[in-house]
Amino acid sequence: MFKNNRRSFNHNKTSPKSSFGGAFRTGPKATVKSASTNKFSYSSKFNPGINNKGISNAHTSFNSRTLSPSSFSKRPVHGVSSDAIGSGPRPSFKSKFGNKPGFGFGPRKSFSGGSRSSSRNGGFSQSIHTSKFINKNVIDEIQPVFVPRNAFNDFEIDPKIKNNITTKGYTTPTPIQDEAIPHVLQGKDIVGIANTGTGKTGAFLIPLVQKILKANRERVIIVVPTRELAIQIDEELRTLVRGMGMYSTICVGGAPIGAQIMNLKQRYNNFIIGTPGRLKDLIKRNLIALAGFNTIVLDEADRMLDMGFINDMRFMMEKMPSKRHTLFFSATMSPEINALIKEFLNNPVTVSVKTGDTAKNVEQDIVKSSGPKKMQTLHNLLICEEFKKVLIFGRTKHGVEKLSKELQVRGFKAESIHGNKNQSQRQRALVSFKTNCTQILVATDVAARGLDIPDVSHVINYDLPATYDDYVHRIGRTGRGDKKGKALTFVE
Repeated sequence: MFKNNRRSFNHNKTSPKSSFGGAFRTGPKATVKSASTNKFSYSSKFNPGINNKGISNAHTSFNSRTLSPSSFSKRPVHGVSSDAIGSGPRPSFKSKFGNKPGFGFGPRKSFSGGSRSSSRNGGFSQSIHTSKFINKNVIDEIQPVFVPRNAFNDFEIDPKIKNNITTKGYTTPTPIQDEAIPHVLQGKDIVGIANTGTGKTGAFLIPLVQKILKANRERVIIVVPTRELAIQIDEELRTLVRGMGMYSTICVGGAPIGAQIMNLKQRYNNFIIGTPGRLKDLIKRNLIALAGFNTIVLDEADRMLDMGFINDMRFMMEKMPSKRHTLFFSATMSPEINALIKEFLNNPVTVSVKTGDTAKNVEQDIVKSSGPKKMQTLHNLLICEEFKKVLIFGRTKHGVEKLSKELQVRGFKAESIHGNKNQSQRQRALVSFKTNCTQILVATDVAARGLDIPDVSHVINYDLPATYDDYVHRIGRTGRGDKKGKALTFVE
């Protein structure tokens, strides 16, 4: 599949399908830990900056001349010696991608971790202690099987919706769907505390489609932080309303506004899905009249708050009817989020399927490499067979684009997504990565927010995240469902 001609092997077995990208979630967890793994302390054993003579064979030195994949994984990589990895490109790799001048030599200022994050709550990434990036002992958890109270056939929804759900192969609701759908069908305001991958999109789309079927002139506006999330929601919506004559329009920045205006004018849109800035622009142009919308969904409200969209959110809520149906979803609960809930919602029902702060099925480690050796160290990792589908994070749009280009020159199938790319370019890159036509996707934090991409084997933090919340979000792109994942963070 890739230029490096890797040997394929089976992924971990996946969990039974549940709806809309959400893996089965469970009830209270019974965690089994050995005495040696009860705490993940930061010691010289895991510190590549300390004399490594005492490190076990499973954790060799991080010196880039002797770098081995076993430094970052419990499972050894077979057929590749550490000498071959540490000294340069794989022997079978085409020589023209070897020690090419300009790659791996000289300073790499554009990828340094010292710049300030674009997040409003950013700060400098060096404030995150290195121990936060280490968790070699992935905890095995004995979890009770989730038994939903309802099947999709039990919900009071139209047979057409049930047929479309069945066509997708889904029979059992996820926990948030099981809890939220009945309340939304009853018209109650909802606060949903859930991460991506829990099926929250289906939790609000399924009952809202039913609501529109009952009252055809009903209209819904869905507000999200990023273009990619808007597109994902629209894709799920299309599968749900197939054959029902419903229409939706995506209104996001970075895409031609003319086409969006035409769709708004030429057809009756039951759903409008968009980002705050573009929606506010269209509302001010009198192209969207929120007085005609009875339902609003604020998805990933915590991220919109972090990105500084609070005034845009308030602007839209003020334009909505006073008697409205509000669905509010967030991955976190903070004093600021609680204040928004009190301001925007009326006597809401709270549904929470919040997972832990970090994905417990993600093995986390650090890579000590910087300066002229950093790019070559990344190269040596990516040619290893186990790095099958890799998401790499950078801090800046320029840095992400530059890194992607360098990887392409070195023979890797790599694409990038960031704010300087238009919607069609970003969508092509995402489709290529999702369908395994591309091995590596390089992204900024904002561009990757909310992405639900299956089977990501590794997340690599090439540049340090600005905050620990950003780190948690990054590594959450791997180890989804019941699969295991790995996250590596480059440190100096």
